[in-house]
Amino acid sequence: MRIGIIGAGQIGGTLTRRLTELGHEVWVANSRGPETLSALARETGARAVTAREAARAGRVVVVTIPEAAVRDLPTDLFEGVPDDVVVIDTGNYYPRHRDGRIDGIEEGKVESGWVSEQLGHPVVKAFNNIRAKHLLENGKPAGTRGRRALPVAGDRQADKEVVFALVDELGFDAVDAGSLDESWRQQPGSPVYVTELDADGVRSALADATRERKPEWRATERSPGTFVHPA
Repeated sequence: MRIGIIGAGQIGGTLTRRLTELGHEVWVANSRGPETLSALARETGARAVTAREAARAGRVVVVTIPEAAVRDLPTDLFEGVPDDVVVIDTGNYYPRHRDGRIDGIEEGKVESGWVSEQLGHPVVKAFNNIRAKHLLENGKPAGTRGRRALPVAGDRQADKEVVFALVDELGFDAVDAGSLDESWRQQPGSPVYVTELDADGVRSALADATRERKPEWRATERSPGTFVHPA
């Protein structure tokens, strides 16, 4: 399958490596231009392209950039992209650490709902609760006892089925986390965020989540700071 990846940071770079290993044709883009991705392209066999080309690469597009950077994407990035293209949002909102204040999210909108509005295309939220190193190294064959599971939330079941299959290929069990409006259950600060849980554990953690955003995940007047010194 041809997969576009917009963002070549920790998760984007890891997905580029893993998905090309699995035989997928990956078109990868970043904010600095294809020429800055030559090393990753040589390493993986991925094709370095522009964001606009990645958005039109094929069946699946992964948007894996800082939340605040979503506002910097071209407003027509997904214009003309077929409705049945599956767009995966891996992002998290880190207002005190990196992103600063995003009004819509601060006012109660779920993070991926806000992203979907900016992109003008439905999204599936996935790969946001796992560290890049674990995504790279911790995949296990299907049926392995204790195999780690990842939540997948979205409004279109057909889209989620595509993502379930990719999660399984990457070595993890996929857990249906409900609609996009329910994706707050896997946002930072939730019981499932950056945890090592099997499918039953993920289901339990999702059920235990509370919607109120904790103070450490809300912007302050000084935001943003850094991951070392949140503001």
